[in-house]
Amino acid sequence: MAKENKAAEEQVVNDPSSKIEAIKNLIFGENIAAYNSEFDAVKKDIAAKRQELRDFIEETSKELNQAIDNLSTDINIRITELEDNLADKVEMLDDKKVDRKTLGDLLIAMGEKINKK
Repeated sequence: MAKENKAAEEQVVNDPSSKIEAIKNLIFGENIAAYNSEFDAVKKDIAAKRQELRDFIEETSKELNQAIDNLSTDINIRITELEDNLADKVEMLDDKKVDRKTLGDLLIAMGEKINKK
């Protein structure tokens, strides 16, 4: 039995990670559990904040995309309205405008009527 304990101790002493654990236990002692729980709490808090930030970024991205879509739709509607208004104005000008040839013919006709009287 003593030989088995001695072999187990030699294996533990030769293992580098066990040496680190032994040193850690000597330095920190019983406080290591408190430190570990505090570190775990900090890690969980950081993970929660990270998730909150990711959710906030995703929500903001969706809102921005929706705002861009709304703005794009509004601009397209306004452009269409402006094009329609411009087409109406052009058509109105075409109706009011008299062709030069027609105007010349009318002036000649008026001049002849004035001459006859």
